[in-house]
Amino acid sequence: MSNSTKMTPPPEWDDDERMNFLFSDFKENRDVNTTDWDSKMDFWSGLFLQTCRDRGSVCVNLQDLNKTFRRKEKSPLGLGTVIQSMARCGKIQRESEFAANVDCGWLSWGVGLLLVKPLKWTFSTLLGSSRVPLGESFVVIELVKEKAAQLLEAYRSSEFASRSILSFQELRDLSSGVCVDESTMCMALLQLQRDKQVMVSLHEGEKIVKFCQTGQDRVSPVNDVDIGIYQLQRSEKLLGERVEKLSLEADKCKEEARVLLREGKKSQALRCLRGRKRVEKRADNLFAKLESIRGILDRIAQSQTDKMVMQAYQAGVAALRLSLKDVTVERAESLVDQIQELCDTQDEVNQTLSSGVTSADEDMDELEEELKSLLEETQTDISSGLPEVPSKPLRPSGEYSLMGNDLLSSLPAVPQRNMNFATEQLEQELNQLTLTDSGFQHKKITSPAKRLEPAQ
Repeated sequence: MSNSTKMTPPPEWDDDERMNFLFSDFKENRDVNTTDWDSKMDFWSGLFLQTCRDRGSVCVNLQDLNKTFRRKEKSPLGLGTVIQSMARCGKIQRESEFAANVDCGWLSWGVGLLLVKPLKWTFSTLLGSSRVPLGESFVVIELVKEKAAQLLEAYRSSEFASRSILSFQELRDLSSGVCVDESTMCMALLQLQRDKQVMVSLHEGEKIVKFCQTGQDRVSPVNDVDIGIYQLQRSEKLLGERVEKLSLEADKCKEEARVLLREGKKSQALRCLRGRKRVEKRADNLFAKLESIRGILDRIAQSQTDKMVMQAYQAGVAALRLSLKDVTVERAESLVDQIQELCDTQDEVNQTLSSGVTSADEDMDELEEELKSLLEETQTDISSGLPEVPSKPLRPSGEYSLMGNDLLSSLPAVPQRNMNFATEQLEQELNQLTLTDSGFQHKKITSPAKRLEPAQ
């Protein structure tokens, strides 16, 4: 935790009764009062975590906690129990345990870890004891993971993202907005190394860090190519700085020559100009070397790109070979033939269905024609059964007398066709009719035609 002991007090910090309970020690047996025990543990562990996050710290020790949470000249009595409980739950870890899997590069860095110091007690004895050494440092796992993610994001969004290897100083400058101090940055690097995202090592006594590049699952070990690229990049940076410095020196010589010339010191002004020419010549030579180094770096970058493309091609060929493992030209031709046969069958089915609909339309047209013919025949039969229409014009009303012969002669002739029923049969049916409702006896009825016949 940071050297600062300031913290944001919780809401109940001014409640004496509540704080007296929270500042008291834990019962040895949690089962005596589980609710009180858990309530107190949740309060201190939450406050402990929030205070570390506010300060940007990932490591704490009991001595610093006692100072941070001091109230009215008193320190909480149960912080040692809180540390033990959080350690059992895996929320915190002893610094030496956290860095137990580091390589020799970390040991050479000397970042203040307890890796080379003799340990008087182990983690198991810590959990079995009620005493926690005041100076023992613990890493808050949740916070160190957050800090590691922030550091990795800072690298990927920086100007160094195209470089896989950074010096320790470059990384320190890069992480200034993320890590409050060097120790916090080292803890974040340790977490990134545990996650296989960075590799730390020493090169000619210099601390360097290699980052995992975008598209890779894990960082690869530092090899000779990485070192060569790193040295070229460092040379490019140094030469660039020297060229810039020589350019400023040349400008200074030119300005001094101008001032001397104004003062009438022509010989001294000429010396300044000669010096300016020498500086510019050195700057040009260094700039030519700088351009050569940049050209080499460009070629290396191109070769790495070509290598990535080749690997992609190889992976594509392998995948294509697997996908075409069971595919042959003969099988392909057979499948094409089958598809063509099915398509032909489908065309025939479609044609049959289409012709069926067309024939139905044709039948309907034939039926309509037949119906029209029948209608014409029916009209012809009706017309043939009627008397002929008079051909002579009708005379005006008044020209005929009611019983005159002219009127009779103008009427159409009475049809001579036989009626379609027998007169004798109708007379028999009429004679059989009786008035049963009035009670009369059967009475023979003579048709009007019979009554008009003369008596025999």
